[in-house]
Amino acid sequence: MQVKQSIQTSHFSMSNHQHHWAVFVSNNAKTHLLTQQILNAKAQAPFDAFNNKKGLLFSSIVLKELIEEEARHEYSDVTKYTNRVLKTLSSGEQKKTLLQHLMAQQPEFIILDNPFDNLDIASQAALRSMLTEAASHITFIQLVQRKADLLPFITNSVYLGEHNVIVDEPEEQDVSVINDSAVTIPPPIHPYTINNKELIQFNNVTVQYNDRTIINNICWTINAGEFWQLIGPNGSGKTTMLTMITGDNPKAYGQNITLFGKRKGSGETVWEIKEKIGYITMAMTDLFSTRHTLQQMIISGFVDSIGLYIKPSDLQIQLANEWLQLLQMQHLGNTPFCNLSVGQQRKALIARAMVKHPPLLILDEPLSGLDDSNAAMVIALINQIAKASSTAIIYVSHRIEEGLSPKSVFQLTATKDGSVGKVV
Repeated sequence: MQVKQSIQTSHFSMSNHQHHWAVFVSNNAKTHLLTQQILNAKAQAPFDAFNNKKGLLFSSIVLKELIEEEARHEYSDVTKYTNRVLKTLSSGEQKKTLLQHLMAQQPEFIILDNPFDNLDIASQAALRSMLTEAASHITFIQLVQRKADLLPFITNSVYLGEHNVIVDEPEEQDVSVINDSAVTIPPPIHPYTINNKELIQFNNVTVQYNDRTIINNICWTINAGEFWQLIGPNGSGKTTMLTMITGDNPKAYGQNITLFGKRKGSGETVWEIKEKIGYITMAMTDLFSTRHTLQQMIISGFVDSIGLYIKPSDLQIQLANEWLQLLQMQHLGNTPFCNLSVGQQRKALIARAMVKHPPLLILDEPLSGLDDSNAAMVIALINQIAKASSTAIIYVSHRIEEGLSPKSVFQLTATKDGSVGKVV
């Protein structure tokens, strides 16, 4: 880890536990190197004062290791005071339990690695309250990708950028080109013809698993070209609804659901449904772990394949290059997709889903794991697609993002009888 000269002599007193730190991290930073240096008493300024202190790590990796250990031994010291298995707890309960477990070991500091990732609003508030209460007697070092996640009691901050260089301020990335209203979205090769204005209709849809009702009497209509955000707490049924739209959930059969003008179960195939949908989920990144280039990955969107195994046409190559130009990534066309930054991969996945201009684009937590700069670029791209194409968008996220411009929001609210939904 390198330290910029301007802060090399920035030391601080550890005489009390009020000196909390935030480390804003870019998607190019290797945060595990910083955390290991601090925990192994090898930290450089401004964190060298932690070298003689007992510290622990709060992270999703630690949580995953504890869950795996619990599965191997059928017991976990983490949950010895509860009657629940760690794996069966909600994301919010898991993180709360992890924090209690770490605090019970009486460390002098805890490194918080993006503690609010994948938590709904209520779970974020509960965890934030716990951390604020503990801040009077434990020092926290918070690794932060989004400024909105900064804990309110932290006043010291630095930035960890590319090559793990610590600086006072990050380099801002220019998103003005994507935001330019004069920018046009590359056209499709073959435009879709949808005779119905209504693309998706849920009519009094209820889904149960065994004795548990997931969603209850849901009514929702998505028309061509509309930009929706789907929100709701963890476990409220968002994924259930998405899989019913994409044809991946057998619970959709027998329900009053219309997909692209056809009643579900009237003879359509799953592939006929999927062909009209562009679907982005963060797990898709792992599917492109081969050496396919960025250009090849985008071209594969024309044929809905994971990777490119056919010779593309001249028109496909031309349109892929136009998308790369829109993304300001034309110089990376021959770069293996797996070598791109997280933000670049995210933009590329959206472009891949949009090259055929599907009637519906589903974006499931597209900003998860992104820093502020990369999130701004992806938000600009989504807004431009909504503005310049006829594709309807369902954007799924816990966050209400500054700068994102959905026209309508469908909110799921959990009840004891299953989640109910309404337009807000």
